[in-house]
Amino acid sequence: MPEFKEMLADRVKETEEIIKRYLPEEAGFQRTIMKAMNYSMNAGGKRIRPLLMLETGRLFGFGGARKELEHFMAAIEMIHTSSLIHDDLPCMDNDEYRRGKKSTWAAFGEDMGVLAGDALIVEAFSVASDAFSGTEHPYRVGQAVRILAEKTGIYGMIGGQVVDVELTNQPVPADKLDFIYRLKTGALLEASMLIGAVLAGAEEEDCGKISRIALNVGLAFQIQDDILDVMGDPELLGKPVGSDERNAKTTFVTLKGLDEAREEVKRLSEEAISQLHSLNREDTFLEQLIRMLITREK
Repeated sequence: MPEFKEMLADRVKETEEIIKRYLPEEAGFQRTIMKAMNYSMNAGGKRIRPLLMLETGRLFGFGGARKELEHFMAAIEMIHTSSLIHDDLPCMDNDEYRRGKKSTWAAFGEDMGVLAGDALIVEAFSVASDAFSGTEHPYRVGQAVRILAEKTGIYGMIGGQVVDVELTNQPVPADKLDFIYRLKTGALLEASMLIGAVLAGAEEEDCGKISRIALNVGLAFQIQDDILDVMGDPELLGKPVGSDERNAKTTFVTLKGLDEAREEVKRLSEEAISQLHSLNREDTFLEQLIRMLITREK
């Protein structure tokens, strides 16, 4: 485990350095929006999505597309960050803190919070499309852009957010909760791992397995998040607990209880690891990373 922690620290540092290369310069009359974007992007976080993308690309040997992968690592983190900015807004979860700091709207105003979230989504596609420049694999880059768009939009993250918002203060049946989790949380995790595989030239069958692994990881990750919102330590989490209860949100915990939630996290994680082994590719670090994400305490 100490060796894994050292490797994780090195990989996270590598990921941070890559992301920072693609952040906008704070200049011009509109520099306030760049400041809000960079404030949000530099507010901490585990960089789970770009890290999973990097490691999935590494699993398949990168396929000569390492530079292209870096563009999408930055892009996926921009999109994820945009969703956090919007989630915190007064019209959504109304959270003033994120990762132990003032949330973007609380620091820059609600208007700039909305615009910063919008700007990061647009900037993400600008950064991703720059991967076409000089690539020897334009078809793979095109596939990756399509995946990014699909898993961000109405059939992905935003689609999940719509149903989540519409059902606030209402009982949510299990099938709709599963839908929300698969899209709102699972879609970007699926995009991260699938883009890593596609850019590295993985076969279609293996890409299918990667999608299933990522969906199980996404569901387990979100259910663990529900558990932490009830049982977590605010100092470790960097945000207040009990947000779901305050906003009268149905979660897996409120629907099934803590014990069943823990059992479902275990089941999904075991299934994801089993599917990873079926790829017949040795990557102990990726397996340990998946286990850590699912059983995390923050």
